[in-house]
Amino acid sequence: MELEGKVISFLGETSGTSKAGNPWKKKEWVVETFGQYPRKVKVQCFGDRADSINLEPGRDYTLSIDLESREFNGRWYTDVSVYRVAEYVGQQGGFGGQQPAAYNPGYPQNQQPAANAGMPYGNNQAFGGQPEPFAPSEAGEEDLPF
Repeated sequence: MELEGKVISFLGETSGTSKAGNPWKKKEWVVETFGQYPRKVKVQCFGDRADSINLEPGRDYTLSIDLESREFNGRWYTDVSVYRVAEYVGQQGGFGGQQPAAYNPGYPQNQQPAANAGMPYGNNQAFGGQPEPFAPSEAGEEDLPF
């Protein structure tokens, strides 16, 4: 899986010794993704990769990542681990690391998606049907998954 974005913060390096007596090292950064709705993601590299991977704040990268969740004391935690790094080039020749103001991956330039296009409820015109207003089920309850 890949993550593209700008490194906005280096959170530091942590090291220690495992219960088995083996030394370990971890580095962490915060990356802000590109797009209309940027997200901040904390990424890490662990072990030998912590020595070989160095991300500089303010620079754009394409990160190859692994996601892993683990349970501890009844709660779940997710780690985003970096295993490969490349300079961000952009799509099809790229923007040289600079994103235009309305960068919106997945749509042709100067074209925005229709309102509610592809939404699971509401306007289903994107799927060839007629628009339908969202309405509660006949039982009077909303059909929400939560």
